[in-house]
Amino acid sequence: MSTSSRDDEFAAFVAARQRHLRRIAYACCGDWHRADDLLQTALVKLYVAWPRLRRSDNAEAYTRQIIVRANVDESRRPWRRERSGLDGVDGAAPEGMPVEERSALFEALQELPEMQRKVVVLRHWLGLSVGETARELRISEGTVKSHSSRGLGRLEQTLAER
Repeated sequence: MSTSSRDDEFAAFVAARQRHLRRIAYACCGDWHRADDLLQTALVKLYVAWPRLRRSDNAEAYTRQIIVRANVDESRRPWRRERSGLDGVDGAAPEGMPVEERSALFEALQELPEMQRKVVVLRHWLGLSVGETARELRISEGTVKSHSSRGLGRLEQTLAER
């Protein structure tokens, strides 16, 4: 396989899935700039693994897993975090829900503890199964279920109060 066809296939995948993957990264970390960094990290690692992944249907799942793990790595290494001087300057919100509802949902989501937030995003926003979520986060299925239950309960309570 030539390098140009490999690059073309990778570019086509990125063009088709980049917005979706960026939203996943944002849901994991709660900041558009960090989400861009997480996505960039994920795409670099995906490019390296592309020759063995391009023939399978696992490229998106592999990328999601990289995003989640890179976010965990960044939270464990606070000295590596950088801060932009433009706090509060985010891109346009994706279409779908009214802006007020979407904003309230994302604010409530960011109030959840980190692991509950990741479980809720993977299970209920991305629609992964309990087993898939457990594998991506490297936790047991029972832990996924309890984080999911607690996270949804807390989201419901937070949104009802607003």
